[in-house]
Amino acid sequence: MSDDTPQTETPRVEAPEMDLPDAEEAAVPTESAEVERARGAVHWLVRIAERAGFGDRERPDIGPGAPAPDAWSAVTKTYDITDAQLADLVAEYFRLDVADINMADPNATLLIPETMARKHLIFPLHEDDRHLVVATCDPTNVEAERALGFSTGRTPLFAVAAPRTIQDALDQRFSPEKAVDALLGGLADDVSEDAVKLVEEMGPESISEDDVSATPVVKLTNLIIRDAITQGASDIHVEPGRKLGAVRYRVDGVLRKHMDLPMAALNRIISRVKVLSKLDIADRLRPQDGKARVQVKGRAYDLRVSTIPAGGAEKCVMRVLDSSAAMTLDELDIPLGELERLRGLLTHRSGIVVVTGPTGSGKTTTLYGALRELADGRVNIMTVEDPIEYELPGITQTQVQTKQGMTFAGALRAMLRQDPDVILVGEIRDKETALTAAQAAMTGHLVLTTVHANDAVSSIARLADMGLQYSTIAQTLRGSIAQRLLRRVCPSCAEPVRGQLTPDEQRLTERHGIEPVVRAVGCPDCGFTGYRGRLPVNEVLVGGPRLAQAIEQRKGWATLSRVASQGGMRSLHDVGLEWVTQGKTTLVEVERVLGQGLEEDAMEVEKGPPRILLVDDDEDARLMMRSLLEKEGYEVEEAEDGHRALDTLKNDQEYNLIILDLQMPGMEGREVLQQIRGSVGTAALPVLIRTGTGSDALEAELLEAGADDYVDKSVDADRFIARVRAVLRRAV
Repeated sequence: MSDDTPQTETPRVEAPEMDLPDAEEAAVPTESAEVERARGAVHWLVRIAERAGFGDRERPDIGPGAPAPDAWSAVTKTYDITDAQLADLVAEYFRLDVADINMADPNATLLIPETMARKHLIFPLHEDDRHLVVATCDPTNVEAERALGFSTGRTPLFAVAAPRTIQDALDQRFSPEKAVDALLGGLADDVSEDAVKLVEEMGPESISEDDVSATPVVKLTNLIIRDAITQGASDIHVEPGRKLGAVRYRVDGVLRKHMDLPMAALNRIISRVKVLSKLDIADRLRPQDGKARVQVKGRAYDLRVSTIPAGGAEKCVMRVLDSSAAMTLDELDIPLGELERLRGLLTHRSGIVVVTGPTGSGKTTTLYGALRELADGRVNIMTVEDPIEYELPGITQTQVQTKQGMTFAGALRAMLRQDPDVILVGEIRDKETALTAAQAAMTGHLVLTTVHANDAVSSIARLADMGLQYSTIAQTLRGSIAQRLLRRVCPSCAEPVRGQLTPDEQRLTERHGIEPVVRAVGCPDCGFTGYRGRLPVNEVLVGGPRLAQAIEQRKGWATLSRVASQGGMRSLHDVGLEWVTQGKTTLVEVERVLGQGLEEDAMEVEKGPPRILLVDDDEDARLMMRSLLEKEGYEVEEAEDGHRALDTLKNDQEYNLIILDLQMPGMEGREVLQQIRGSVGTAALPVLIRTGTGSDALEAELLEAGADDYVDKSVDADRFIARVRAVLRRAV
């Protein structure tokens, strides 16, 4: 070495001579790699392979001076060994480590220019103040050793890797488009720049071919978008990782992995998406939102794009919107009972109708179906949305433009001067929008909107949280619809449940009270998930005088739920179980979407065991019932006549059930029931009547008067407790 080259701490490794007896002699330094190659008649890689026991085959036709990558390819092909096996043999021969490219330190790559790395086919792995470890397929490359030492000022140390492994690593680091080319190598020929066309926001014309050039990154981005749309995905997630990123699709509400990508390629795909959606590709430190319109197989789709910084990279999510896919209410598969109640809400010409549910639960789709039903050409319908998800004929749709000052509230105020009959507000997010919507509802407009709440009743508290007075809510709220989406079992592979239930099915049957009809199996048609398509689960609360009075008096969730149930509302859980009994979905899916959360929410306000008020003038009867009920874990209070019962209820209305004797002195049970039902605070309180003079006519009379159930005093203890449980269960 020359004087100005840094001295290495370990002897330089040269090519082995033909007559060296073992690996120890191979490490003895010689004059140069060129001289060494000239002396031998066989390439050093052949020598290593033969020493390892592969000499029983014909030698490959390579000279001693052949470049290491060419010799490497010939040796692996001739001796039928893998790159990894040959790397192990070379590393063992030269007493070096096998390189782990996946554990390479990104900072080390900054020390070597691309031209040097590609010239010597080396890839930096690790570095410290004194050393630089690089992967090489040729430990005898003295020229590379000298160049590295001179360029970095560190002592180079070699680790062994196959040429193709090093080349792939260099492509991912310096030329990610080549890594993408490798990914595209096995794809169909129809994946090209024409697979997904970018089109103008408001027109069908495609942009020029120069703007959508056929580069590997463009092809791969097109592939991702095309496959997502083909599989019916609602969202595309492009997510970074440490070494590899992932592309996942949300299909039928559940995320599925589609592919893994090198981070270098993933970053460029995200940049491509940002270009499509007119975002700033240079700004990777702030969240950004944009949109693009693309055309796949002649059909236009809108992409709502969101990016956010994530661990030194960016995550990108694209919501796929088919603007031409708006459906009518009849096409949404809403259960018949709930559909009739929903249509009843649409007959109002003023007030607010709210749809609630989490993101992706189909709220906007349901509202668009309602608008299509209302758009008969005789009413003026206007919408303010962010974004406009579906294009509806005969309806004026306005896009929120926050940067230009066009907010939900501002657009809504402007619409009120356009003589609308029906207004759709995409979402009530703040107090200003809520107050403006309420004002519109009180001045003769039907306002359809969405809020985020767990169920239909909770939308009342949500509106109050956003600043509306309870009196205003009571006056304007016409109804609320909660919605979830259950996956439908795949018709191609679903199988009926016969014989013994599985342990999972048995557990869910005990929890939900019904047995499953079908099982989800999985096949190519459904991506081996067992489900294809979705079903809506709706909970429709219809307003009325009793509900309005309860809202105005600020009654809690439990009271409002009981009033709504008495008005005919079925819970999300009950509607979901109906789909199970029809064989359209499974208990597993009901558990996934609805879980126990709704039932727990229903009991959340109870704060302990159910409380029962016994009203009976017979002390022995009260003692007997109290003993039975407390044995079941209920909390029991007593009242010896109707007057004391009503006084008790005035002071404490948080009971779950009243067990009321029909025949009592002073005030009989009918009158007590009448007063309970006549008060808003107790109107929804369940009442179980006990009487000793039973008849079918009397039972019908009491149920008509508002009793929840009727039981004869002569029934045995088990039947009495069963009736109590049934009333409490229906009240939840």
